[in-house]
Amino acid sequence: MEALYHQTNKQVHEVQSYMGRLETSDKQSVHLVENEIQARIDRIFSNLERLEIFCNKEPPSKRQNAKLRVDQLKYDIQHLQSALRNFQHRRYAREQQERQREELLARTFTTNDSDTTIPIDETLQHNESLQNAHRGMDDLIGSGTSILQGLRDQRMTLKGTQKKILDVVNMLGLSNTVMRLTEKRAFQDKYFMFGGMIVTCVLMFLIVQYLT
Repeated sequence: MEALYHQTNKQVHEVQSYMGRLETSDKQSVHLVENEIQARIDRIFSNLERLEIFCNKEPPSKRQNAKLRVDQLKYDIQHLQSALRNFQHRRYAREQQERQREELLARTFTTNDSDTTIPIDETLQHNESLQNAHRGMDDLIGSGTSILQGLRDQRMTLKGTQKKILDVVNMLGLSNTVMRLTEKRAFQDKYFMFGGMIVTCVLMFLIVQYLT
């Protein structure tokens, strides 16, 4: 499991590096970079499924820690998958706006064209609507990112709480062991006390019999 975990963790860092290339890629190569990132993400998800199976086979003392490590990798790759989809959405919207702008500039109009005003107004309104929708999607993506960050902070808090609970459980387990040992020692001391009393009584009886 350790070898597969480290391999998957390395792949996650590679995907993060590839994500940095998206913003600097030109129109001809950005599709290739996106496809490469998606292929790597798919391989990581496949590795995570295998890691979850390995977690269930771990000893109980190591299973919880192994599951937390796998969950962290799963969270990271899901965040990267979401970032890739957001980038693709922005790229599609930008390319559509560019196509519409080129179509608008390529149109020719004459002074006698009675249909000139209406198509221009409709095109401008449509372009403005697309820009508003684009801004709305950016706001939605920002809100989603904030929510994801909040969930991650909550997860770290729960992780710390879980560790404290495990420490308390371990401490209680040690206290129970000490109590059992104390009870066993008290039980043994009781037998020694009764035995000593019997021996003392026998000796006193023999001494009295000898003196009389």
